[in-house]
Amino acid sequence: MRQLQGIGVSPGIVIGRVFVLEDERQRIPKRIVAAGDVAREHQRLDAAIQASIDELGLVHNTAREQMGEGGEQAAKIFQVHLGMLGDRALIGPMRAAIDRDNVTAEFAVFSTLNDWADRFRKMKDTAFTTKVNDLEDLSMRLLRHLIGGQRTKLQQLSRERRGGAHGGEALVIVATDLTPSQTAGFDRATVSAFGTELGGRTSHTSIVARALGIPAVVGCEDLMELASDGQPIVVDGDRGLIILDPEPAVLDEYRGRLEQQRVFKLSLDELASLPSTTRDGTAISLLGNIEFPLEIPTLLACGGDGVGLYRTEFLYLARETEPTEEEHYEAYKECVDLLAGRPLTIRTVDLGADKYTQRQAEQPERNPMLGLRSIRYCLKNQEMFRAQLRAILRASAFGPIKVMFPLVTSVGEIRQAKWHLREVMEDLHEQGVKFDDRVAIGIMVEVPSAALAADSMASEVTFFSIGTNDLTQYTLAVDRTNERVAGMFNAAHPAVVRLIRDVARVGRRRGIEVSCCGEAAGDVEYALLLIGLGLRSLSATSASIPQLKRLVRSVTIEQCERIARRAMTIVSGGDGGGEDVSRYLREQARSIVPDAFPNAGGHE
Repeated sequence: MRQLQGIGVSPGIVIGRVFVLEDERQRIPKRIVAAGDVAREHQRLDAAIQASIDELGLVHNTAREQMGEGGEQAAKIFQVHLGMLGDRALIGPMRAAIDRDNVTAEFAVFSTLNDWADRFRKMKDTAFTTKVNDLEDLSMRLLRHLIGGQRTKLQQLSRERRGGAHGGEALVIVATDLTPSQTAGFDRATVSAFGTELGGRTSHTSIVARALGIPAVVGCEDLMELASDGQPIVVDGDRGLIILDPEPAVLDEYRGRLEQQRVFKLSLDELASLPSTTRDGTAISLLGNIEFPLEIPTLLACGGDGVGLYRTEFLYLARETEPTEEEHYEAYKECVDLLAGRPLTIRTVDLGADKYTQRQAEQPERNPMLGLRSIRYCLKNQEMFRAQLRAILRASAFGPIKVMFPLVTSVGEIRQAKWHLREVMEDLHEQGVKFDDRVAIGIMVEVPSAALAADSMASEVTFFSIGTNDLTQYTLAVDRTNERVAGMFNAAHPAVVRLIRDVARVGRRRGIEVSCCGEAAGDVEYALLLIGLGLRSLSATSASIPQLKRLVRSVTIEQCERIARRAMTIVSGGDGGGEDVSRYLREQARSIVPDAFPNAGGHE
């Protein structure tokens, strides 16, 4: 049994078997297979070699026939690659590695060709150094066929399970890293959980996992080297643990925990139809953070009052081309229809710090997180921005919609964004298109400059929504997606708490709504602090809402305010970190809703 400590980014427990999803763009880790699987690895290698030979044969012929004068020279290059695939000096060591070390075909290919490339790089004769590119190209080709075969196998499993086959054990994806679109594309009938070596609590992949209810643990060092296809595994998204080859006693314990959680969930389900009010009668609006319209039925079933954050960038990230205005409109109209009169807050696209925009840029930014992102990106790409604003306004004719601008750093940015909104309104009015001309306008408070200038920004908008993910990241200078510094990312850090307190004070003084839609809003202990600081609206994942409602219905405002005052005392007199605040809030929340906290600990 091997236990790996990572970061639990999406709660839940899954007992199942491993499915390793390699990425040919990454360094392939050394993974050991069972002795009985060695023959299968040879078969996979043979299949990849034959597929590469067939592919190169087609490319070779195409080069000769269609590339003019240069075609003959190009054809010779591909002929060399074909010859390499038949060279025992290259292929023999791959087979030997599989037999001798019981490694996967992927690692045998990667390590053998990488070793040869290293040897040629060290030779001064250019006749050898020019072969490096040939070896690298051949390695990528073979790995693509090997890993593509695994992805095809996953698709086949999905088809079989939808057809009623293999309905037993859960499948757990193990990978170096996953993109948000990969995660969103998993067939839930096939994939029950995932674990990765890279990632952080507030990465977009983690956010998608929580939105879709897929238990996940990220930041597990050496996971890819230790995991093998078909290996028994436990994913504990509550504690941030992955257990490979769990012992019988451990399996029994986790089966018991699953049963406890099932019973606990039944008790939470009873709260869905009850109002979210404190014991002394104060209403706390519990809204949902969503990525896709299809999440809304689940959100409402969990007792959500509406949508406090619709992240619209996944209209872009899950595709190669920019969505049209009509595609925007259809998504927003679907949300409005599903919500049936409940509020919908749409955040304009928060692009710029992702592969989508960097891939399209002529010169990718060196540090995109501090570059042309979010509202800056929108104001720079005005046609794209206006298309989204038109779609939002058109949908507003059918139900209550709020517009929220992300990562605002100055009053000037708000005014520019509002100017574009007014221009779009005028165009729609001239065209006779119906829309809500009193649509609410707000901003995300997620950088220190916005929090510090909240008083001047309050005159420009009707609401603030505090985004604790980026606010914590930019205040503490901690990359929220970097597993190496994940332990330093803490929304309870004194500097972050002070900024939230100050924004809440501005909201009360200026009479505008202040909510929180960061991931911290879904933690019951942090919710105590937020309510105590004066917030009356929280937006979190659907799965978090039942526990938040139980907390709200268990406390009084005076109790929350007392807890917040004590937390601020710790902030003022603490050692500069957020550990003491987190510990205090957790103790208070545990005393109020003890069932919300699974026992801490792990297995040796």
